[in-house]
Amino acid sequence: MSAIIIENEIVHYEVLGRGRPLIFVHGWVGSWRYWVPTMQSVSSAYRAYALDLWGFGDTSKSNSRYTLQEQVNLLERFLEEMGIGKIALIGHGLGAIVALLYVRQFPHLVDRVMAIGYPMRENALNKRLTTSPPEELEKWLLAGTPLSDMARLEARKTDAQAIVHSILNLQELDLKGLSREVNIPCLFVHGLNDPAIMVPNGNKIEAFAENFHLVIFENSGHYPMLSQPNKFNRLLNDFLALDSGESPRNLQLKDEWKRRVR
Repeated sequence: MSAIIIENEIVHYEVLGRGRPLIFVHGWVGSWRYWVPTMQSVSSAYRAYALDLWGFGDTSKSNSRYTLQEQVNLLERFLEEMGIGKIALIGHGLGAIVALLYVRQFPHLVDRVMAIGYPMRENALNKRLTTSPPEELEKWLLAGTPLSDMARLEARKTDAQAIVHSILNLQELDLKGLSREVNIPCLFVHGLNDPAIMVPNGNKIEAFAENFHLVIFENSGHYPMLSQPNKFNRLLNDFLALDSGESPRNLQLKDEWKRRVR
């Protein structure tokens, strides 16, 4: 297990591969561990880092650190302590929100961002996320996905208050406005059958700016990286292969990345 000390607290992370840095940030149910197959798929060309946010996995747990800003501060301090420069960010659910908040605060430090399961508004989230304990959420959202027993157990390490506090914190945040503020290439990815996060309207996303694009995985739920790993990994690698600043809409040149319009 790899860890660093930030503000006298343990922050757990893992790293695979060599090359340009990628940062993976997990969602409300899980930890760094469910990123392992994706990290392995890019490890020949990239140095992939995945960390546990405050309250998740093996990172320290404290109610005072569960605000969205504290999670962004954790990401900032982690990158600073590790000496990591300009990055590509891949965030899922909570991690997608943290990623876009980080981009808003430090746009010069991020080359591109993939936001998986990003809720465009607070009511896009299923209320069950704040009313069920982590072990029930794990069974609900991870059911049927190919995942190791260890990764399932890791999901249960979550402090339920870390989920609740971050979602309550969304009342102070304009999620759609936040996404519009991103001025770097941003690829939104959603599972069509996600029971936790409502799929956004593709036409509205692409009306934002040329640097936005939406891809919907029609046979996936909350974890497209687990339910359709080969397709997800191809998409990620194609997105990373675009030139810096190039619009992810150019992925539409491949028929399989054409978004489903709803």
